[in-house]
Amino acid sequence: MLNRFLEPGKREFSSLNAAEILSLAIAAEEEDGRIYAAYADRIRETYPASAKVFDGMAEEEDVHRKRLLALYKIRFGDKLVPIRREHVRGFLTRKPVWLMQELSIETIRQQVWEMEESAWRFYTEAAKQTDDVEVRKLLGDLAMQERKHKHEADMLERKHLGDEEKDAEQDEQHRQFVLTYVQPGLAGLMDGSVSTLAPIFAAAFATGSTWETFLVGLAASVGAGISMGFTEAASDDGKLTGRGSPVKRGFAAGIMTAVGGLGHAMPYLIPDFWTATSIAIAVVFIELWAIAFIQNKYMSTPFWRAVLQVVLGGSLVFAAGILIGNA
Repeated sequence: MLNRFLEPGKREFSSLNAAEILSLAIAAEEEDGRIYAAYADRIRETYPASAKVFDGMAEEEDVHRKRLLALYKIRFGDKLVPIRREHVRGFLTRKPVWLMQELSIETIRQQVWEMEESAWRFYTEAAKQTDDVEVRKLLGDLAMQERKHKHEADMLERKHLGDEEKDAEQDEQHRQFVLTYVQPGLAGLMDGSVSTLAPIFAAAFATGSTWETFLVGLAASVGAGISMGFTEAASDDGKLTGRGSPVKRGFAAGIMTAVGGLGHAMPYLIPDFWTATSIAIAVVFIELWAIAFIQNKYMSTPFWRAVLQVVLGGSLVFAAGILIGNA
């Protein structure tokens, strides 16, 4: 029998006998239990209430494993058949635990639901496949329990995740979102919007050419985006500050820097100078107020203080560009 598992390829699920099905179920319950325990450990400090939910799920999987193992010992002895999910064709495999580091709490909860759904389907099909009465009864019972497991998870969530706990977790997610995306993105938007004002409008009023002004704005925006992105990514690896992936932050900062500059450079694709300039000025006005709004919403900066910092500062840079261009 062992040689069959050492051959290349995978077994068809329909070819498994009762001993193989029980061994596969035991291995699956052990793996799922470890995954739930790892989820709990991964999020315990940040989401302690949800960690308790996953602790409960891990305990449930251990109970299932013990029931399966007890029947296997009675019917087939102490040596399990060496078979796992990856040996069976069509069996839903679990994602590696190390991928948890890139998962949000809601994504983890969704994967838990998928695990329970696939476990129910496995036990349902396995029960149909064996003629062994005791094995079939146990598999059918476990299928029913896995079907109810999602509801039990909901009860665990209601028990451990009251309104205060859910609010706390949402606050934590909000903070992480702000650290990883909003802060670097906002810094990039401010840099791109404000720092490119002077060169773009100086070029516009110095040359009177919309195309040349657009090229200056494009070069300034893309160059600033690349520079800002690399600067943000290299400034902090996120391990100590908890600001998240430097790559994500770098992209957020770089893209928003380029967007901030291109916003008032794109109007100069319009051939008429004064039409293009009027639209560009309107875009600048919208950009600066949008930055003030974002600062107020995500950074808890008082709105009028944000207006004073951004709109007034940007207006001064804008005026400097026009004066230099007319010199």
